[in-house]
Amino acid sequence: MVLSVVFVLLARAGYFLKISAYWGETMQEMRKCTWPTWDELVGSTAVVVVAVGIIGGFTVGVDFLISFIISHIV
Repeated sequence: MVLSVVFVLLARAGYFLKISAYWGETMQEMRKCTWPTWDELVGSTAVVVVAVGIIGGFTVGVDFLISFIISHIV
């Protein structure tokens, strides 16, 4: 019963039309997108993995160095 009332109120306020319009506009914009080829996707993924590895290694190295220095100071 309560759900029926909520449904009717939302329908009268035009929320379902707004959602439908939003979905239609989103699909229209998605058709305009240029999607990468499989080779571009694999290449970009490799670059990201390598960059994360380098940054992670740098972070671990700096953390180890700072921990080493602090442990020898104290």
